[in-house]
Amino acid sequence: MSLDWVVSPQRLAGAAAVLVGYAALCASVAWSVRRKRLDLLLDNQEATGRSKGPAVLVCYASQTGQAEGLAREAARMLRDSEVHVTLLPLEAVTAGQLEKHEYSFWIASTTGEGDAPDHALHFVRELLPQTLDLKCHQALVLALGDKEYQQFCLFGEQVHAWLGAQGARSELICVDNMDRAALRAWQSRINVFKQEWLADDDSQPPSVFDEEWLLPPADSQLVLKKRTLLNPGSEGGPLFQLDWIAAVGEELPHWESGDLVSVRVPADPEHPRDYSIASIMEDGCLRMLVRQSVRADGTPGVASNWLCSGMKEGQALAMSIRQHSSFRLGDNAKRPLILIGNGSGLAGLLSHIRARAALNQREQWLIFGERSPKHDALMDATLQQWLRSGDLALLDRAWSRAESGRTYVQDLVLERAATIREWVARDAAIFVCGSRQGMGEGVHQALRQVLGEAQLHALMQSGRYRRDVY
Repeated sequence: MSLDWVVSPQRLAGAAAVLVGYAALCASVAWSVRRKRLDLLLDNQEATGRSKGPAVLVCYASQTGQAEGLAREAARMLRDSEVHVTLLPLEAVTAGQLEKHEYSFWIASTTGEGDAPDHALHFVRELLPQTLDLKCHQALVLALGDKEYQQFCLFGEQVHAWLGAQGARSELICVDNMDRAALRAWQSRINVFKQEWLADDDSQPPSVFDEEWLLPPADSQLVLKKRTLLNPGSEGGPLFQLDWIAAVGEELPHWESGDLVSVRVPADPEHPRDYSIASIMEDGCLRMLVRQSVRADGTPGVASNWLCSGMKEGQALAMSIRQHSSFRLGDNAKRPLILIGNGSGLAGLLSHIRARAALNQREQWLIFGERSPKHDALMDATLQQWLRSGDLALLDRAWSRAESGRTYVQDLVLERAATIREWVARDAAIFVCGSRQGMGEGVHQALRQVLGEAQLHALMQSGRYRRDVY
């Protein structure tokens, strides 16, 4: 008699662990959804008081926080005029909410080659395939994108087309790299709506948008204390560590790990560049990792060239902090962390390691890729010290130009599949930071292969899979 069907105790234990882990993940997703609904209820309570005009829905889909910031500011200014506003991220928008609102404003970013932001994937899966009756609905869609990508506003265009297909009257405004003229056109349209809604109200004139909020305020003057080349001799572009301190008489601005710093250089003051912050407040300085970039035509990048070689140590520069809520630790502060990235993306991962070490949370695993172990072992002394102290549990590095052969970050993800599944079963969260092309997409596909589509989607929906890829 064959005993091939007999399951060993070890296999039973393994299967049980997977089932328990998946059940815990499902419970985590359910709790996350309930918590988000509670947060949204609290966030929108102020809209339930005195109000004028129709009920307005303000929806946003944001990858790096720009769309969310615009949506929150628009909602605040509408509420200042006592317009009844409900502010929602796209994953919280339902068919019922849309059908009971007369107006909606959408601020939708496109990421990569025409993709929706990560947190909006639930909306894409669940709501976009539905057919609704929006014949009495009017919408204004602000699509944010970057013309360096061929489909630079595709997701916003898809939302606009879908609204029109449901019978809504929808207008679309596309914005390239936060272009101020396009944003002014969007502001003007909102002001037209406000003037229509409040036309019969003589108690106060309709307020208008303050143009200054189009440009993030320069909250702080920070002084470049030290600039250090991290990869001398590298075949890649020079990568510098920049340490900033507060100017005399000022204080460092407040930030959390995962946040971004917006920098405006003298040669192009109207277009801020965002950089991940590699330090935490307790370090006493704001640290950035900046690659000195060169455009396709051979000319240097305006911002990176100024930061890496133009300005001198001791000079000051205006900066502002931009909250990056989709890449903050959030509920993951005490979970095991799998941190994956490459190049200057190490900055956003370093800040999380430092923040967790300050909380005495040491179960964190860094999977990181660069070119050569000889010239590109970024922050090696610090990483090795963290391994010795236990602040870093595991360190795996991929070298794409090593003498022994080429290995990429996504290769390590596949090689360490069993360990990744084990960590996820123990409630680990996954944070990915670095270049979208190559690493970002490769890692996403590798994680899909390791964990499966359903589990990866559940991790994203629960906030346990977060990406800052660019």
